[in-house]
Amino acid sequence: MAKQLTFKELAQKIIEEERKPLTPEEIWNIAIKKGYDKLCGTRGKTPWRTIGAQIYVDIRDNPDSPFVKIDSKPKRFFLKTLGSKDELEKIEAEEKGKIEPSKKLRFKERDLHPFLTYFAYTYMNVYTKTIHHEKSSKRKYAQWLHPDIVGVYFPIEEWKNEVIDFAKEIGSSAIVLYSFEIKKDLGFHNLRESFFQAVSNSSWANEGYLVAAELKKDNEFMDELKRLSTSFGIGVIKLDVDNPDSSEIIFPAKHKSELDWDTMNKLADENPDFREFLKRIKIDLSSKEIRKEKYDKVYESEELIKRIKK
Repeated sequence: MAKQLTFKELAQKIIEEERKPLTPEEIWNIAIKKGYDKLCGTRGKTPWRTIGAQIYVDIRDNPDSPFVKIDSKPKRFFLKTLGSKDELEKIEAEEKGKIEPSKKLRFKERDLHPFLTYFAYTYMNVYTKTIHHEKSSKRKYAQWLHPDIVGVYFPIEEWKNEVIDFAKEIGSSAIVLYSFEIKKDLGFHNLRESFFQAVSNSSWANEGYLVAAELKKDNEFMDELKRLSTSFGIGVIKLDVDNPDSSEIIFPAKHKSELDWDTMNKLADENPDFREFLKRIKIDLSSKEIRKEKYDKVYESEELIKRIKK
């Protein structure tokens, strides 16, 4: 039997999972969608008001309250553990509309794909392919299974044909497969969810990367990001939308020699883009010729800047 939750415990659970400031009504609506409302003993006609009242009292009377009130309209609540003091102040200011959102955050996440493609091709010699989650047969958990972009490094341009043929004969083509999870920004507010999403959907690849256009400029945050990267082997790439050639690998990924074939099979079964990606690699290796146009288009840096400013 599932543990019964108080309204405060319910609110804390919802905010921890959503990782963003929420109004009491938003907390209750999410609880209904997830079925958590059934874990609360009492209901009443307006349970969200009870949630709001209990959180207010907890903040006022409990010095160790996990909640923090975001001074916005309408009022929202967040958790102290999900952000540093600076992060919470920034969230509050953004909620109140006192500061203009960074221009890096005005565009969609998928607008960053061409920037990563340019960086991967130009500086990593990697050909990329966007994986459209909406094409997956099981969309509910697609974000935890499929990376945003996959990539491949070929030895074709560096090895002699005889060496390539020999490598294929002994079952070692020396290609390197990459997994990239892209976020518009990274801060304490979304670090753990974003990082472990990258861990989850890159298990199949030789190297996995978490990519963002904006990183929180905070020593404490960077230390935590480095710790996670070192512990789990996920690399971090910082994209620069103002100057694509200034994009860089902040922390390199740990290379894994073995591929996770079971996960690759599951990915191929779920998503047609990934199936085509694997087929394309096989064809290019067999022909010893990379068909660049079959992968994501690589724009010049000047064109990327023009596209992002539109």
